[in-house]
Amino acid sequence: MEKMIPSRLTTLGHPQRLALFRLLMRRYPDRLPAGEIAEVLDLKASTLSAYLASLMQAGLVTQHRVGTSLLYMINMAAVRQTFDYLFLDCCRGRPEICAPVSISSDTGQAAMTGQISNGKKYNVLFICTGNSARSIFAECLLRDLASDRFNVYSAGTRPQSDLNPFALEVLGSKGHDTAHLRAKNTTEFTGEDAPQMDFVFTVCNQAANEECPAWDGQPISGHWGMPDPVKAEGTDAEKSLAFQQAYGALKRRIEAFAALPIETLDRIALQRAVDEIASQPQDTFQ
Repeated sequence: MEKMIPSRLTTLGHPQRLALFRLLMRRYPDRLPAGEIAEVLDLKASTLSAYLASLMQAGLVTQHRVGTSLLYMINMAAVRQTFDYLFLDCCRGRPEICAPVSISSDTGQAAMTGQISNGKKYNVLFICTGNSARSIFAECLLRDLASDRFNVYSAGTRPQSDLNPFALEVLGSKGHDTAHLRAKNTTEFTGEDAPQMDFVFTVCNQAANEECPAWDGQPISGHWGMPDPVKAEGTDAEKSLAFQQAYGALKRRIEAFAALPIETLDRIALQRAVDEIASQPQDTFQ
């Protein structure tokens, strides 16, 4: 493994290969087709192919064939090996010299010891593009399920002016209070007075593709992407069904997340648990 480190660092030293690596990290554990990657990063197919080949040669990205399609995914084991090597060898395992300088004292101490803080309500933010349906579903679900343990928020990278009426109909039929809901921009949660997040989840692929803000305090992050019910076509009944399915998929994930013994897990175990929830097939949740 040690022999691979220089190659990996050299590969990531190229700005566009680094951008590709960061995109796949944000979308983990998704497997992305080359066409989607090229569109997000605005790269020619030949250029993207060369970058992917370099990342695969360095062991940082894996290729999977599904039918006639080739899909690409971060090799998280290799990424963790690389970070572990840098921390243990270069920093000699000394968190006081390798911990990020931007983290606050309370959360920073928790990050250095590898333990999520105990005895507190956790702040959770769900992000999608429009903040009109999926992130609103997630906000309502977690708040109504475990408001004693979590302060729950949602926001959009490009929020709609109004919440989707089909989403409101589903929430109302499930007994959620929708009077307080509104579409919000992620900028509301990045100022000095904003609550410091413990968990940040993206629930749509487009939001995860974007360069989202760097959240203070190193929150646990996850990508729970799913199809956008707003794009459903057909009759009103068919559109309503798409929203019901999105709600059901998120409900199972929220229930799994709320059931995690957060206080007893260190950061690595908790991040792994969040990733495992994301990796479950979506039809499992419907």
